[in-house]
Parts: sequence; C-alpha cells; structure tokens
Amino acid sequence: MTIFRIADTQEAIDVDVRQLVIAGWAGRVQSAIDEHIEELKEIGVKPPSATPLFYRVAANQLTTATNVQVLGEASSGEVEVVLIGTDQGTLVGIGSDHTDREAEAWSVAHSKQVCVKPVSPQVWRLDGVIDYWDELQMASYAMIDGKEVLYQEGPVTGLLHPVELLRRYGLDKPELPPGQVMLCGTLPVIGELRPAQAFRMVLKDPVTGRELQHRYEIQTLPVVA
Repeated sequence: MTIFRIADTQEAIDVDVRQLVIAGWAGRVQSAIDEHIEELKEIGVKPPSATPLFYRVAANQLTTATNVQVLGEASSGEVEVVLIGTDQGTLVGIGSDHTDREAEAWSVAHSKQVCVKPVSPQVWRLDGVIDYWDELQMASYAMIDGKEVLYQEGPVTGLLHPVELLRRYGLDKPELPPGQVMLCGTLPVIGELRPAQAFRMVLKDPVTGRELQHRYEIQTLPVVA
C-alpha cells in the first residue's frame, strides 16, 4: 500500500498499486518525439515501433522513497507527470522514470524494469488542474559532482494531454482505474544524458503558484561477475 497526500489539505489516500505503466514516446509534437529518439540513438537505443508506447513495469517498482539503489553507474532520471488511479478519482504527482541506459541500448522494455520509479508522495487532484492543464510546467535538477544543475525544463504542452494520452491507452475518459499508475512522458535533457548523485523533480502550477517536488538520492551498487 502506498500513501499519497493531497498537497492542499494533507488528506491521506492509500493506494494499492497493482499496475504500473510507463508512457514512452508520448510527445505532442512529432519533431519533439524525433528529437528524443535521436537523443537516445546516440547511446544505441533503437527507434520505437510506434508512438506512444505503453510499457508495463512491475507495480512494486513504484516508490516514494528519498533514497534508491541502482546497479552500476549507467542509469539516470527523467522527470515525468504521474497519474494515479484511486477510488476517490485520479491524482497527479511528479516522478522520475529512472532508467538503466546500458540496458536501454538493447531493450527499452527491459531497461524500464531494472530501476525503481520514484514519485512524489504529495499530489493534486486531476480534476483540479485539468481545465488549465497546458499551463503546468515541469523541471528536473541533477546533482552532479556535488552541484545541482538544471537537467530538464519545459511546459507539459510538449507531451500529450491526459485526455488524449488515456484515449490512446484505450480509456474513454481522463481517469485511471483504481490501483493503476502511469508515468506520462518526459522532456529532452539539457546537454547530454548523464548519471547523478541525486535527482529532483518539480511540477509547477503558475495559475495558483503551487508546486509539487520530490528529491531522491542515488546509491550506486557495484557490478560484480
């Protein structure tokens, strides 16, 4: 059971996460999708068969922890809006599709499974922001060599609107079934893909001035043979 809290009221909502889905190649504009494809081709990742793709990941890979462990030094985070289905409606959080880049070069689906997916325990209700969704902004910051640097930044308009994303997923309304969680796509990085000692994600609501944030530190485990 994962506990999320409505940021405005601190109301706790327990969610039995049974399905975890990663929406890949979920850009709204084809040129942005192509940019991300080229970005990943540079590290050997084959182009997708279609866009978007919906990767299934083990539900127990979802975490709200502030410390995570990864194998080797070839993984990195990606900021993503997170939709969380509950019996009290769909919630919105911010998360990271932390991914093993070496595994990604030979199997994107496998690489999604290798690393946990950190998400914010603080959330908003989707129906509270859906009417002005395109005003929201995302950003991520990576701790590299002891210094936090801006890693990704941009509006959610770079990604499919939840109505369209969930329609393509096969749902007839912008609401996830209880127990299902979806990470909704990422933005291009500033510079190149690179590992970090810590990763911070931010979702900004300029209409109300609210922000959701989550930060996690990354412990690298040695690779032995």
